[in-house]
Amino acid sequence: MKILFAGGGTAGHINPALAIANYICKENKDTEIKFVGTNEGLEVSLIPHSGYDLELIKVHGFERKLSMGTVKTLMEIPAAVAKSKKIIKDFKPDIVVGTGGYVCGPVLYAAAKMKIPTFVHESNAFPGITTKILSKYVDRVAVGIEAAKNYLPKCKNVVFTGNPVRPSILESESFAARRKLGLDSRPFIVIFGGSLGARDFNGAVADWISKIADSEKYQILMGTGKLNQYDKVINRLKDNGVNIERYKNITISEYIYDMDIAMNAADLVISRAGASTLAELTAIGKPAILVPSPYVTDNHQEHNARAIENGGGAKVILESELNSDRIEKEVENIVGSSAKLADMKKASAKMGVPNSAEIIYNEIMSLL
Repeated sequence: MKILFAGGGTAGHINPALAIANYICKENKDTEIKFVGTNEGLEVSLIPHSGYDLELIKVHGFERKLSMGTVKTLMEIPAAVAKSKKIIKDFKPDIVVGTGGYVCGPVLYAAAKMKIPTFVHESNAFPGITTKILSKYVDRVAVGIEAAKNYLPKCKNVVFTGNPVRPSILESESFAARRKLGLDSRPFIVIFGGSLGARDFNGAVADWISKIADSEKYQILMGTGKLNQYDKVINRLKDNGVNIERYKNITISEYIYDMDIAMNAADLVISRAGASTLAELTAIGKPAILVPSPYVTDNHQEHNARAIENGGGAKVILESELNSDRIEKEVENIVGSSAKLADMKKASAKMGVPNSAEIIYNEIMSLL
């Protein structure tokens, strides 16, 4: 069996593709997989590092207004479709799978026109423009968050599959994770704003930590992200009169390397609202305070976060409303009430799809 994947740009598009590809290869040892991407996205490093072949095409995303960039993108499409057709003819895939990003457009469109089975997975609650366009041509659209169906009302071939999560997140267990981290009975709060950090998010969290540090009522693990964010957080704490090294219950680092263990041990997570993060939180039933990034296309993180909040598994704070007082209020409301915490855990788990990769695999096989 041969499968051609198209997806790229950000890790949010690439990681689901890798999770699906890895699961398929586990179930079918003789599967041959190839990826298509561009030379401008993270796929250039992530795909070869994962052991898969990568073909490149030239295409860019649409701007939201008419400009020379939009005209240039339109002019690239015919060549991108032609290159996609050549890749498909040479590789001869049994099915073509897209996981988001503008590179999906020409590849899936070409496959559909060549009468090859096509499958698109949309991880966000608000589908991107590429998914909306492709929904008219592909054989099946899978959505990672059920609310996405509301934005594809004319799509008759849409199914809810959830978003695939790393197996390691499911293999850990809360009690064992807490023991491994040496935690006591106090609430454990895990905080991260992304691998590259988030300045305003980190600043508000640092101010909140400064206010509650002396109480020592929480155990806190914060990942600041890179780009000098660690130094900025430490300096912010110092400016607030806090020497964080004095507090054994608070750990601040640039990156949380044992994220699987940390998330399983957590009583509460404070984070951005990327689709992959939410898939992992709900897969293991973790309550969260979500601060959607306001800098993403179509404000999709707020759509993601609201879907979880509406289901009862999270509380949303917009970055424009984020400050130490608001964080303190929401944390106390959640971890200060065992009943509230239990309800949110149950609601989060209810929305989780820990076997998403298996469901997607079965959907793909049904098309074959």
